[in-house]
Amino acid sequence: MPDTRSLGPWLRRFLEEHLPSERNLARNTQLSYRDTFCLLVPFVAKSAGRAVDRLQVRDLSAERVLAFLAQLEDRRGCSPQTRNQRLAAIRSFARYVASRNPEHIEWCSQIRAIPCKKAPAPPVGYLEQNELDALLNAPQRDTPQGRRERALLLFLYSTGARVSEAVQLKVGHLQLSEDRHGHSLVTLSGKGGKTRLCPLLPGAAQALADLTAGRAAEAPLFLNRNGRRLTRSGIRQLVVRCAQKAAEQVPSLAAKRVGPHVLRHTSATHLLRSGVDLNTIRAWLGHAKLDTTAIYAAIDLETKAEAIACCDGEKLAAVKPWREDETLMQFLRSL
Repeated sequence: MPDTRSLGPWLRRFLEEHLPSERNLARNTQLSYRDTFCLLVPFVAKSAGRAVDRLQVRDLSAERVLAFLAQLEDRRGCSPQTRNQRLAAIRSFARYVASRNPEHIEWCSQIRAIPCKKAPAPPVGYLEQNELDALLNAPQRDTPQGRRERALLLFLYSTGARVSEAVQLKVGHLQLSEDRHGHSLVTLSGKGGKTRLCPLLPGAAQALADLTAGRAAEAPLFLNRNGRRLTRSGIRQLVVRCAQKAAEQVPSLAAKRVGPHVLRHTSATHLLRSGVDLNTIRAWLGHAKLDTTAIYAAIDLETKAEAIACCDGEKLAAVKPWREDETLMQFLRSL
């Protein structure tokens, strides 16, 4: 009879079988769950005074989970959003164990009773046009590395792609039009394995055409200086470095936290300002729900200013054409 009290076997089946096979979660989500337990298991082992391989399911008590979450915020400096993300992984594990072994139902209910911490939504940052121009001009175009960096920045802005989507791209995912008036496209694989075709702006298409000339279709699209595939951290470091350089020309950039996701927000905001409807932007960015895309209508100050101008009470009050219609006024007075 298998041991249903030891934590190790349950955790292995949860990570190796349940998440990838039964739930078919994205690889990044699986890695996030794995990282949660890489932090949690040593913490519980130290608190319980047991070796990691001798931990029991009951050792993962609600009190220890609460202490672990507090440590994330106090010692590791994690945000409430990160704390809630780790708690979601632990809750999912508890639900998995209880669904397969009824003797752990009470333990599961105690874990799932731990509340999420209310946290304000982080502000959505984006770049104004002059800030974006300075960022795109930061790489040195007369060097191969500078041209690679600029091609990546243009791609991120043109498509609004997530970093996870950019790092897994291959040259064959591009459909570059040889006709100057044609449309170049890229196939992106987003969250949940969903794919979408995204158009490329002419400047980005030309930079990518120069970048991929003579390369095999199976080769990674974005490479570092050593010829290896760029990683997520590598792309972030590149964007941050270029933003710091651009801040020398546009000081307002120094007050903003510029990362790859800011370029995604910038792309969506500029599309909205150009008159593109929200549903098109939703498809462009790969959002599952329109509510997610609607945040850009809320943060764009220019859109708000136009709305206020359209609803200006003083202007509406001044326009009363019926007062100038003498025929109508005579009719009204005759009643």
